[in-house]
Amino acid sequence: MTTLLGRPGSPTTTAPDAPDRTPAARAARRKALLHWIAVHSLGVAAALFFVLPFVFLFLTSVMSDHQALTRDLTPNSWEWGNYAKVFDTPGFLTWWKNTLLYAGLGTVLSVLSSIPVAYALAKFRFRGRQLSLMLVISMMMLPPQVIIIPMYLFWAKQLDLSGSLWPLIIPMAFGDAFSIFLLRQFLLTIPNEYLDAAKVDGCGEFRTLIRVVLPMAKPGIAAVALFQFFYAWNDYFGPQIYASENPAAWTLSYGLESFKGAHHTDWNLTMAATVLVMAPVILVFFFAQKAFVEGVTLTGVKG
Repeated sequence: MTTLLGRPGSPTTTAPDAPDRTPAARAARRKALLHWIAVHSLGVAAALFFVLPFVFLFLTSVMSDHQALTRDLTPNSWEWGNYAKVFDTPGFLTWWKNTLLYAGLGTVLSVLSSIPVAYALAKFRFRGRQLSLMLVISMMMLPPQVIIIPMYLFWAKQLDLSGSLWPLIIPMAFGDAFSIFLLRQFLLTIPNEYLDAAKVDGCGEFRTLIRVVLPMAKPGIAAVALFQFFYAWNDYFGPQIYASENPAAWTLSYGLESFKGAHHTDWNLTMAATVLVMAPVILVFFFAQKAFVEGVTLTGVKG
């Protein structure tokens, strides 16, 4: 019990124990602490499971030639010049330029061509609408390896575009099945009342799409754009088929394989090149993760 003294001459009074000092409060605090440790320990363990390979990759990239892939976990001297050596590799900046062209232009074309189709499938009522949706879904299930031979014969033999990235970029201007489906699912979450109000004010379908739908569909568009950008940035199969015969058209994913073959004993340089290839994707996702997560979450709200 805690003794409290009042004014001089007043009787001594006592106060009850503080609520947080009772056995029940201490047990509750201990239980909450154990629950916090249990929950966050699993989260920390999962985070370490994903982060440690990247840490190992980065630390190896700044080691010397003799220290790489030894028992040392940290570099004895930080060799930042490894990144400069990678950039000085003939063709590396060309691979960057080609990858930015492929990923950037391909993403823009894919998003612009997929939005009108997704809008029509989500908001228009016409005969064959369900059949069109089923065709889009069936195209998602079709592996690219199934059609690669006729596509290669068309682009290489008929249009003579072999040795360039245009056979990979041009088809994106005609829509992407996955992007169309994902955008369609997101547009279903937009209430039709907004569209009806815009039409009452005199907006046509195109103006309604531009002024009303697109501002409300920014999370879904961001998710689709990120998916497409990541796919194009990491694509190895397409450049190998169409651009392997022309080193001036190689992308980072395909050029990295050539770099690894030329520096198979210089693991520090190989790791540095890998970090430079991965860094833009990680930075893009880091700054756009909020819109990405929101867009992916809301696409499954309505069917």
